[in-house]
Amino acid sequence: MANEARPCPCELGDQFDYKGLGQEVQIEHIKAYVSKPQSNTDKAVIVVQDIYGWELPNTRFFADLLAAHGYTAVLADFFVGKEPWMPTNDGATFFDWLETRPANKVDKEVDAVLKYLKDQCHAKTIGIIGFCWGGIVTHYLMLKYPELKAGVAFYGLVREECDKYDLLNPTLFIFGENDPLIPLEQVSSLDQKFKEHAKVDFKVKVFPKQTHGFAHRKKEEINPEDKPYIQEARKDMLEWLNKYMN
Repeated sequence: MANEARPCPCELGDQFDYKGLGQEVQIEHIKAYVSKPQSNTDKAVIVVQDIYGWELPNTRFFADLLAAHGYTAVLADFFVGKEPWMPTNDGATFFDWLETRPANKVDKEVDAVLKYLKDQCHAKTIGIIGFCWGGIVTHYLMLKYPELKAGVAFYGLVREECDKYDLLNPTLFIFGENDPLIPLEQVSSLDQKFKEHAKVDFKVKVFPKQTHGFAHRKKEEINPEDKPYIQEARKDMLEWLNKYMN
């Protein structure tokens, strides 16, 4: 996400040369990418896209990663057919574009995905992860939906003044130390406020030397110095979900 004091969108970074293992489906009014584990499971994770949309191979990779670890993963088009941000777009238009895709108004889409997971995938325990814009969505939803048993928000920060600390279930927040879009003082403030107000388990983790999008927008093989942090963030995500979705 972008910092209001610095009006520029986040950069795409490395686009994965990745062919997804799942399939595209229609869930009520939205399209979605669904990846399922080899054996039946009653655990599922909603994956929320970044500003580059639900078709980005990088995010589909994460859906498949979750499926490989025993979760049904659904990556739905939370933009509901509206165009994702493109690297060629004029950065000056970013906030106008973003206003048409409010991260705190996705309840209709979430309800549809939850119904699909419960009715069609027989999910009984459901979590959520999100990246950038989707990290903000994840934070909002962990304040509203008690059926989301665990959440992992990657570099998404809710900046508006609202009651954003009363999490309903355990949530992990992942940030990069050198993120030009999310200043460390804002991350520290978030951590402190959670310590004062949160009634459930939470963790705010900052990864050294990492920038915005590091966990899903950097290729490990061409960023060897970042590889340990990329792998650690993914491991943290899985361990958090495993811990609170059992």
